[in-house]
Amino acid sequence: MNLFADLLATTKTPVLETGPRIQKGRRGVEIKSAREIATMRQASRIVATVLRELLELAAPGMTTGDLDSHAEKRIREMGATPSFKGYHGFPASICASINNEVVHGIPSSKRVIQAGDLLKIDTGAYFDGYHGDSCVSLCVGQGASEEAQTLCRVAQESLMRGLAQIKAGNTLLDIAGAVQDHVEAHGFAVVEDYTGHGVGRNLHEEPSVFNFRTRDLPNMKLRSGMTLAVEPILNAGSKACRTLRDRWTVVTADGSWSAQWEHTIAVGSDGCEILTDRDF
Repeated sequence: MNLFADLLATTKTPVLETGPRIQKGRRGVEIKSAREIATMRQASRIVATVLRELLELAAPGMTTGDLDSHAEKRIREMGATPSFKGYHGFPASICASINNEVVHGIPSSKRVIQAGDLLKIDTGAYFDGYHGDSCVSLCVGQGASEEAQTLCRVAQESLMRGLAQIKAGNTLLDIAGAVQDHVEAHGFAVVEDYTGHGVGRNLHEEPSVFNFRTRDLPNMKLRSGMTLAVEPILNAGSKACRTLRDRWTVVTADGSWSAQWEHTIAVGSDGCEILTDRDF
């Protein structure tokens, strides 16, 4: 899940600007207690469970609306509320972005998934006062191009490279540099318009967790108890993006394909715990 609030415009015109988007007026970084992290672990397990099911369900001929219906049903069955639905007016429980769609794709009963599509599924769950947030990418069925498969793989690898840098005392730039180096080593581009974020009682909290080296965002030192949503987004072509007239769906400016992976994590003294780990 990206910075939804920063995508919204106060007018009806599409949002087309580029560059790092920083939410204004948010509270400072919150250090979570062991009790709070335990609750976030439960919220994140719900997210991980739903994504694991969607990865198995997604197939040619299904619609993105089918996936959204399943996600909402399962999130509610497990005692949580979909984090995304109604958030600043977003109409669904997942973001389903296909091929050149970068983020915030709106699910639809009319959007049929085709064999070879590169599908991004992003979802969140709100449980007992706390959020979990995660995104996966997959090449659906047979027929995906070699580039699409590589893009998907490198996106996941770049996330794990970034997470390997997380421990108390390291900085946000340590994460960003590891992500950027891996992405660019494979000839892809890091999307700079959208970043990861803190997560907890609010879906989006401080700090902005960027995936590229910059002096325009605060290079915060990590502390035990911080909870972050780390989410590299990369394009096969240019990093430039634009927003469609629905005011949500973001696409690549040059039509190239895009991939994204995201985990909610808790910072520890000697590493991080991946709260949305699907391997359970």
